[in-house]
Amino acid sequence: MIVLQCAQLSKSFGTDTILNQVKLEVKSNERIALVGRNGAGKSTLLKIIAGELTHDEGTLMIPKEVNVGYLAQDSGLSSGRSIWDEMMTVFEALRNMEQKLRSLEEQMSDPSHPRYEKVLEEYDQLQQDFRDRGGFQYEADIRSILSGLNFKGFDYNTTVDALSGGQKTRLALGKLLLSKPELLILDEPTNHLDIDTMTWLENYLSAYNGSLLIVSHDRYFLDRIVNTVYELTFQNTYRYNGNYSYYLDAKAERLEQELKEFEKQQSEIKKLEDFVARNLARASTSNRAKSRRKKLEKMDRLDKPVNEDGSAKFQFQIERQTGNDVLMVEDLAIGYDNEPLLQHAGFTLNRGESVALIGPNGIGKTTLLKAIAGQLSPMAGKIRYGSNVSIGYYDQEQTGLNPKKTVLHELWDDYPQTPEKEIRTVLGNFLFSGDDVLKSVMDLSGGEKSRLSLAKLMMEKSNVLILDEPTNHLDLDSKEVLENALIDYPGTLLFVSHDRYFINRMATRVIELSSTSLTSYLGDYDYYQEKKEEEEAYRLIAEEKAEAQNASTPASEAKDQTPSSGTKTDFKQQKEAQKFERQRQRRIEELEAAIEEKERKVQAIEDELCKPEVFQDHEQSAELNSQLEQLHASLESSMEEWETLQEE
Repeated sequence: MIVLQCAQLSKSFGTDTILNQVKLEVKSNERIALVGRNGAGKSTLLKIIAGELTHDEGTLMIPKEVNVGYLAQDSGLSSGRSIWDEMMTVFEALRNMEQKLRSLEEQMSDPSHPRYEKVLEEYDQLQQDFRDRGGFQYEADIRSILSGLNFKGFDYNTTVDALSGGQKTRLALGKLLLSKPELLILDEPTNHLDIDTMTWLENYLSAYNGSLLIVSHDRYFLDRIVNTVYELTFQNTYRYNGNYSYYLDAKAERLEQELKEFEKQQSEIKKLEDFVARNLARASTSNRAKSRRKKLEKMDRLDKPVNEDGSAKFQFQIERQTGNDVLMVEDLAIGYDNEPLLQHAGFTLNRGESVALIGPNGIGKTTLLKAIAGQLSPMAGKIRYGSNVSIGYYDQEQTGLNPKKTVLHELWDDYPQTPEKEIRTVLGNFLFSGDDVLKSVMDLSGGEKSRLSLAKLMMEKSNVLILDEPTNHLDLDSKEVLENALIDYPGTLLFVSHDRYFINRMATRVIELSSTSLTSYLGDYDYYQEKKEEEEAYRLIAEEKAEAQNASTPASEAKDQTPSSGTKTDFKQQKEAQKFERQRQRRIEELEAAIEEKERKVQAIEDELCKPEVFQDHEQSAELNSQLEQLHASLESSMEEWETLQEE
């Protein structure tokens, strides 16, 4: 079933065309990502679909029975109700049904009621409808959503208006998820979410019973959620049947193929034009030349493919290298107003490392970076720097920018000895060209301010970069450029980011912050996740063993120190250990059978992909590759569990 169809949709604001001939189709249970450069019209298209804006041309079709839910970017609730009461408004119809059921129950208590039989029938039907619509679990659903969106520790009697902007946005997302529309439209839903909450949202949306249309700059999120990508450009709309990583590869292939076709046509045009020029005036070849000219006139000429407007181009360099020991943090305490956020923190940073700091919102990641960058004094402890260390600090709030200056003077005033032409060249590399450099800083968008801050950071040539959420406000293409520049950076990196794709590409080590400790993991984000899952698995196994041992040792026996009592206890513990060992062996056998089956399926799919008719069928090969990717992930997970059990 098609839940949404856009055909030749166009939208202009004054003389500016925002959307041009857009084609988009969403089917039942499809998970679609809408990608494109900042300014390509993604949010505008979502607002048109949600009914908040009208379109100028084309058609928009949504079946009457399809309920559309829309979360705008950074939208939040405004209400005098409590958190709980605001969530309960989603279930007004169910609550009315519940009241009706209570009323019918009162009537049923009197068998002499003149409509007793009809009341029974009505009650049975209403109770079934109530159950089918989730009437017996909606309060549990509310608690589950609030817990997943990091409201678990909140007093649910807190009024919505008393919350912060980010909390209001999360609450608006929670209310929308509770309404369970057939088409769920989300514009940057991961804004204001920490990594744990994003993981919860991914799991929730993966199991969502409906269609999803998502705009997000979080590539890790898109890879896990979507199975289709629509790229919105200023000229066309392209559909790719796969996740975000597949889209990147397929787009590169498409551009390469289009360039080959363009060059082939240009070669043919040149040959035809040369033939016409040489033979049109000669009587013997004039007719053939005129035929070639007509062919040229009728030819549908291809435009040279371009990769959308160009990208920022920059690289970070250093003036001199540090010693091997870059940074030593010892027994550090940080916070505000004598209220420590983090205590007894300690870690070291060595030359060439790229270290990610992660942890829940509010744990003190930004505060720690400020202290290391010299922007904030520690409450206790020491921060020692190695030889030749020069620090460049990127502030996610861009507080270092002067809103009263122009873009040109924001950079030039820091480097007055540099010729204006060089300053303009640097700004041009960050996509500030022509009159853009005369814009006031206060009028810049979030993405433009980010690029200007990065331009200033590049000019410093520091050998240690401390970055606080550097990918915020950047579009997907700009993120790729930043990552490539940082990968080639010859200095040392310490950064905070919620962008797991960015962490995976950049981090050589991950440090997890908690209220009581800092834990270091040597690897990228995926490795960190694997180790956390292993730790959780070992913890659960240890708890099960402890519970089994406690259950097999009654209190009376524990107190009895006679030899016979000790022998009984040892016997029970031995029996429990044998039981655990049998369970372990059974699980190993199950895993070995599952691994063998998965390997067989992998081989079958790989054999299928080698067939020419399948290889040349773009959609079928994409579907098989998607299945293959899922099987490999499942197989790797089973192998890891098998290895863990074998080691035990």
